[in-house]
Amino acid sequence: GMLLSEHIRLVAAFDHRHIFLDPTPDAARSFAERRRMFALPRSSWDDYDRALISEGGGVYARTAKSVPVSPQVRAALGLGDDVTELSPPDLVKAVLQAPVDLLWNGGIGTYVKAASESDASVGDKSNDAVRVLGADVRARVVGEGGNLGVTQLGRIEYALHGGKINTDAIDNSAGVDCSDHEVNIKILLDAVVSSGELPSADRDPLLASMTDEVARLVLADNIAQNDQLGMSRASAPQMLGVHRRLIATLVTHHGLDRKLEALPTEAEFGRRAQAGGGLTSPELATVMAHAKLALKQDLLATELPDSDFFAARLPGYFPEPLRDRFGAAIRGHSLRREIVATMLANEAIDNGGITYAYRLAEDAGASSTDAIRAYAAVTEIFELHDVWSRVGTADVPSEVSDLLMLQSRRVLDRASRWFLSNRPQPIAVGAEISRYSSEFRRLAPKVPGWLRGHHVTDLERRSRSAIADGAPRELALEVYRLLDLFCLLDIIDVADICERDGEEVAELYFALDAHLGIDWLLTAVSDLARGDRWHSLARLALRDDLYGSLRSLTLEVLVGGEPDETPEEKIDYWESTNASRLARSRSALAEIFESGTLDLATLSVAARQVRSMVRGVGTRSEVGR
Repeated sequence: GMLLSEHIRLVAAFDHRHIFLDPTPDAARSFAERRRMFALPRSSWDDYDRALISEGGGVYARTAKSVPVSPQVRAALGLGDDVTELSPPDLVKAVLQAPVDLLWNGGIGTYVKAASESDASVGDKSNDAVRVLGADVRARVVGEGGNLGVTQLGRIEYALHGGKINTDAIDNSAGVDCSDHEVNIKILLDAVVSSGELPSADRDPLLASMTDEVARLVLADNIAQNDQLGMSRASAPQMLGVHRRLIATLVTHHGLDRKLEALPTEAEFGRRAQAGGGLTSPELATVMAHAKLALKQDLLATELPDSDFFAARLPGYFPEPLRDRFGAAIRGHSLRREIVATMLANEAIDNGGITYAYRLAEDAGASSTDAIRAYAAVTEIFELHDVWSRVGTADVPSEVSDLLMLQSRRVLDRASRWFLSNRPQPIAVGAEISRYSSEFRRLAPKVPGWLRGHHVTDLERRSRSAIADGAPRELALEVYRLLDLFCLLDIIDVADICERDGEEVAELYFALDAHLGIDWLLTAVSDLARGDRWHSLARLALRDDLYGSLRSLTLEVLVGGEPDETPEEKIDYWESTNASRLARSRSALAEIFESGTLDLATLSVAARQVRSMVRGVGTRSEVGR
């Protein structure tokens, strides 16, 4: 690990034999010396050239009675001025608690635990004398190149005190992923060798030639997973209630052992909620792993991995030389269902969030396969993979990238629920993509020109923070405009029902939206606190009701107008033929707008008033015009 960057300033290290101290290291010289030592057949810190160690440092045997502590070492390790010598165990503790940027575990042993754990419970007696508490680790970040360097409770304690840490499973996941690819590739190669498609002598050279591409595939998986954890950390306090319910569901239905995995008890969830906190990164990593496993198991219990649409993803798991030469063998791979299910579970959770499938189950009664079908349809129609790629490659701080990704998920969630509520089930993914994609892409570039009033100012308001923090303006507007594209699903449907041009429908839709103040109400609904599950469901119901009313109103006004009329002319005619009834609703809405009180109760009344406009609205044929 210490050879991965030439800029590392390694101030201290230890193994079971020696303690290495270099309080003010020269990065270039120390890197070269570490590289030299690494190339030796056998080496220890005792092989380090003492002439390259900065003033006050040295290499000391852990068998020594005591080790002198220089002023330079005191400064590097954050020790008091009165500390002039330490025993080797105490010096190791000081190294573990040093105020540095990175504490890197690359060896064997468990060195950090929680205050609630005994040394005996850790099960590593040889390191009892040097083990420290997570709360006392002052490094900004802990990286785990080795396993079990920190107990899970120790990780959580460290994270709750502001430290940055995942889990050893996350930090070492590339190795596991690489092994999985290796096994699955070898299964394929053995099959094509047995069938005579590949001479046995060519097997190993072909395998070796794919090393770099396998590395790229593995790194892409791990980058996506770490990006997802970053987004989960960013939204953890707001999502605490959903995480709490997801964990309870995993315990009940998927065998998750809350105590074994060191996940919060119900009482601890209550304390975190009161303090405004969320799950820590180690806890999120654990929940993510179990959510992916549960989703994969659910998918494997169905025929979805065998469907042509989803099975078509299988070749993408393998390096290009195998895709080009052995397409049929890939389709017949003995673990094809497991690979497809794993790919789908990873992708949906990495891009949609840990709770994506769970929230669709909670909000819309969706099964795991329903969620995956919705995910596939929405990401294709809205071209979200292209958006995510642009966000991922943008030169912006990670906090800004997380913000943009979380914003993009809003349209994924909203459109997924729309497909689950408005289209025949189970979702015919390929057919739905064919139905919506072409018209969606034709209309989407024109939406900014149709936006009016509050939509325009709200877009600027919502994107302002990301732009101020360094996001390119066009990228920020593209991401925040995604929610304005959501209504194209309803617009395309209305155009299809009425056999009218999509542009005519869209112009009327946005004109009605602004004219009736529905855009303003939708923003107010989004600004409501999520609260508990019931408040969250109430927000969703309000939003769905408002969108449904706007869709119905657009349909009613449209069929009463002529294609060559402007949206304003259509709306004027509709209002003139329904004046007395609409007046009551408009009066009630005006009173709500003027009150400035935009809570769940008043917005529920407002949504009801908008819905009442739909009833009994006449068409021109009905009034004889």
